[in-house]
Amino acid sequence: MKKFALIGLAGYIAPRHLKAIKDTGNELIAALDKFDSVGVMDSYFPNADFFVEIERFDRHLEKLKYERGQVLDFMSICTPNYLHDSHIRMALRRGADAICEKPLVLNPWNIDALQKMEKESGKKIWNVLQLRMHPSIIKLKEKVDNAPVDKIFDIDLTYLTSRGNWYYTSWKGDESKSGGIATNIGVHFYDMLSWVFGEVKANVVHVHTHDRAAGYLEFKRARVRWFLSINQNALPEEIKKSGQRTYRSIKIEGEELEFSGGFTDLHTKVYESILEGNGYGLEDARQAIEIVHEIRNSKPAGLKGEFHPFAKKDLEAHPFNR
Repeated sequence: MKKFALIGLAGYIAPRHLKAIKDTGNELIAALDKFDSVGVMDSYFPNADFFVEIERFDRHLEKLKYERGQVLDFMSICTPNYLHDSHIRMALRRGADAICEKPLVLNPWNIDALQKMEKESGKKIWNVLQLRMHPSIIKLKEKVDNAPVDKIFDIDLTYLTSRGNWYYTSWKGDESKSGGIATNIGVHFYDMLSWVFGEVKANVVHVHTHDRAAGYLEFKRARVRWFLSINQNALPEEIKKSGQRTYRSIKIEGEELEFSGGFTDLHTKVYESILEGNGYGLEDARQAIEIVHEIRNSKPAGLKGEFHPFAKKDLEAHPFNR
């Protein structure tokens, strides 16, 4: 039984980590969050110690080590994006492997620095890249791997997930903390595309505002037009009429990839892989981080070249939302 600590317990994604720790037969000994609405712990680890101050959390872990001989094996990190780098470093200083949500870090050079610390500490940094565990994505990768080597796939990726006004008040609405919309809601898709289709050949940004982004990515094995938005006005009319607030579509050669289910236990699968020593590390995370960093720092080209159909439709429908 491995001993875990978790930072960011009050967040949206933390229950998936709690479930994964429990499902893999391990123990959560301590958790941290500056917010104390964490009753979810009762369903998983009611006896775990909880802290709202990082200093007391850190002191507690040290006391467990020196007074009770309890050595921390893993620290799970579910905190806001801009804190990942610091909390990963904290895990390694505590003598634990880090299991961190994506984006692992906000900038490519942060990976270089963490590699040095990983080597010095002898501990590992693992990234939660759960889409690589999704059955539909695994089948897609097998299809691409078995296709003729000169075959280039044409893909349209559309992800619209409506967010209310709270989003802009939270850290997610601050680009310096979240990395912006492409990082915050798109990084897992860019990682999936990297895993399936190989190295990036071109990265063009057509639209990039506070609530939507669109562009073109060319990989070794794919040409991808992508569109992301958190504005409900960007939803197709039929989706809005049905009362839904999210629309996700991945079309490959004009055919829809079935991608609606299969998400329930992906974090548990990620943890199982990490515990076996086969998880995804720093280099696995690099290309997606490079993609979102370039998107964030590129000047939008406008509707030129291979742009996503939604980008034009969105501009025509809402010309003043720019």
